[in-house]
Amino acid sequence: MTRFVRWAAVAAASALLATGCSGSSSDGAQTGDRTSDADSSAPSTGSSATALPSSLTSQKLDWGACKATGDSPAPGDEWRCATLKTPLDWAKPEGRTIDVALIRTKATGEGRIGSLLFNFGGPGSSGVSTMPWYADSASELGKRYDLVSFDPRGVGASEGVRCRSDKEIQASESVDITPDTPAEETAYFQDAIAFGKGCQKAEGQLMAHVSTTDTARDMDLIRQVLGDRKMHYFGISYGTELGGVYAHLFPGTVGRMILDAVVDPSADSEGHTENQARGFQRALNNYLKSTGQGAEAGTQKIVDLLKRIDANPMPTSSDRKLTESLALTGIIRPLYSEASWPTLTSALEAAERGDGSELLALGDDYNDRDASGRYGTGTHSQRVISCLDDKQRPTVEATKKLLPRFEKVSPVFGPMLGWDTGGWCHDWPVAGQYDTPEVSAPGAAPILLVGNTGDPATPYEGTRRMADELGKGVGVMLTWKGEGHSAYGKGSGCVDSTVNAYLLKGTVPKDGKVCS
Repeated sequence: MTRFVRWAAVAAASALLATGCSGSSSDGAQTGDRTSDADSSAPSTGSSATALPSSLTSQKLDWGACKATGDSPAPGDEWRCATLKTPLDWAKPEGRTIDVALIRTKATGEGRIGSLLFNFGGPGSSGVSTMPWYADSASELGKRYDLVSFDPRGVGASEGVRCRSDKEIQASESVDITPDTPAEETAYFQDAIAFGKGCQKAEGQLMAHVSTTDTARDMDLIRQVLGDRKMHYFGISYGTELGGVYAHLFPGTVGRMILDAVVDPSADSEGHTENQARGFQRALNNYLKSTGQGAEAGTQKIVDLLKRIDANPMPTSSDRKLTESLALTGIIRPLYSEASWPTLTSALEAAERGDGSELLALGDDYNDRDASGRYGTGTHSQRVISCLDDKQRPTVEATKKLLPRFEKVSPVFGPMLGWDTGGWCHDWPVAGQYDTPEVSAPGAAPILLVGNTGDPATPYEGTRRMADELGKGVGVMLTWKGEGHSAYGKGSGCVDSTVNAYLLKGTVPKDGKVCS
């Protein structure tokens, strides 16, 4: 039904493990921190700012009690929610508006700096539901910032898209994601076409206005309505691409900006998919080495297991079978956090015994399927947003030519991701906007980029490329030699203290600082 993994939200590991903790404060021998005056008298509008009607910029937000979302209860009274009106089409700011849902808790200490806006990735992750969960990790930041997040347009409470019913989603689990016959190929691409048509039927005009650029412009309206002269921002995973696009559009309003688990902005859709094949195989190799079985032998064992499941879906404790797609998703799920690796060991051992129940549960968790068979809409939003962003539309023939290269990069994940390059946006009803996002931000204040060497979903190499694309003097790299997706709040005292010093004091570390 959906791309196996895009730039998944940091919350992907939250249900398995509470990740906010403190750890060793050791770091490399880098020195030379400097102070960035992010609240100086720089202009309050960026190079792409346009005159907006006062009905937008002067709107008063009606902050009230937050409601429960899905199976999550309403957050505590310290959290308040509101709805922002933003243009459906930013080329016509006085035209039709859509709703963008916001959540906020006010700074708890003295010396308030302003608002700190979070995006947790995806695309398709709900900031309204994730922000209260993440607040413990950001408790130091919450002393001097109002912690704010939002559901981007097309997500959750912000005109969230739904392209299929729960019944249709479950039925699509039978589609072979690594087609072996002409009939399976036909079914694979027909399923992709059907998904796009379902989105178009349900959402219509909105499908052409949920791009990353649209959301970046929404963010600047959020800034203005909240009364902040500068955009202080914390973007994770896909949220780093969103932050880079914002910096390009509005360099003059960039305040203190953290990009954690950085997306490679120089890679096109095919390049991103190959990067992820490499990143997840690297993480899997590290996991396999930790178990003592060795990367090569362990990989082959998993490849053999997946081939058996592809040929004959595996029984589980429910009336559902474990398909190859769900097995792959179940393997991916624990790779987001090193502390979840024992969960993967247990699930793989059970599968080797012929019981797919544990891998199925992990796959369902990743796909946001609850025990009653209801699915969240994050994967729908993810596909609609990314297919509007991505200009590439590989043909079936071009897709097949990629398969040997992808399989060489990752014997486990490469075949599926190779097919995915052509199937994800196949015959999509709306044209894509660009091959690669524009993130150059000359004149912007220093932006801190945090890269994790073991990150599976956003491989570390993208951090350097984002720094290069942002421009000289803008992108500042901080490296953590760790495992799992993202770095802040994951156990490194060095990472946490460096990020906190930057956001709370404006202290910019030396470019290239390393935390081990």
